Amino acid sequence: MKKNNLLSSALLLLAAIIWGFAFVAQNTLSDTVPPFTVNAVRSLIASAALIPVAYVTRRINGKRFAEKTPADRKKLIKAGIFCGILLCISVNLQQFGIALYPDGAPVEAHSGFLTALYILFVPIFGLFMHKKPGLFVLIGVAIAIVGLYLLCLSDGFEGLYTGDIVVLICGMSFALQILCIDRYIGEVDGVKLSAIQFFVTGVLSAILMLIFERPEPAAVLNAWQPLLYLALLSSAGGYTLQIIGQKYAESPTLASILMSMESVFATVGGVIFMGVVPKTAELIGCGVMLVAIIIAQLPEEWIKKLGVRSEE
Repeated sequence: MKKNNLLSSALLLLAAIIWGFAFVAQNTLSDTVPPFTVNAVRSLIASAALIPVAYVTRRINGKRFAEKTPADRKKLIKAGIFCGILLCISVNLQQFGIALYPDGAPVEAHSGFLTALYILFVPIFGLFMHKKPGLFVLIGVAIAIVGLYLLCLSDGFEGLYTGDIVVLICGMSFALQILCIDRYIGEVDGVKLSAIQFFVTGVLSAILMLIFERPEPAAVLNAWQPLLYLALLSSAGGYTLQIIGQKYAESPTLASILMSMESVFATVGGVIFMGVVPKTAELIGCGVMLVAIIIAQLPEEWIKKLGVRSEE
């Protein structure tokens, strides 16, 4: 494996681990800090933390901190606004969904795997960009439906949580955000893009917080540990690792599979830190959905190779 590919894989796997355990932090906050407040605080801290990182990385690469031309600056701001709006929608849907789960529910398992379905939604939404999904994607969707049933409806419709529906919509929103990142990834500075998108997310969340919520300063201060984890590790660290990892990844299939592993670490985090063990059917559902995610990312060239061998 080439050096860049190995480094990319390590960065994406690290991001998946950070995101997976972030579901524990989000679940911890869901009972004490309102969703818009959580995302306003975490996003603004993340944006501020990324500014010096962007400065240092550009100096290391021998570049000025500012863009070369007004056109480059305009493109960076435009990309940050678009990605930030989509990220704001995604993270707030996710936090609201997590807050809707009842006590004792396997929150990390459900929300982690449902969020990871963005990997299936990305190629599906690509249809609107005139990109036809391949056979493996269609097979993955069919298998994912089975996994969803086992995960969310193993006890019938009584086993479906309202949070499941909201987090599933969150997965769709994340798919759009990923497509937006992919649109600009090779044209703008990745760390700067991450900083701007979090600034936009933080400002929008703060506006919604002031309109719909009455956060208690004491509750926010008491929750400083999970908030800092979400701000510095999950947001500033994880999303920047994703952008850099995808930029240097030689295999998009490997990159997607590594990112989807956040769902596995979400379940592990729920068991370790929250003591919530999913039911047998729910664990099987998690496994089936992971299989679906992996199959959806298999290269279509494999089918062509099999076809050639069968002719021989």
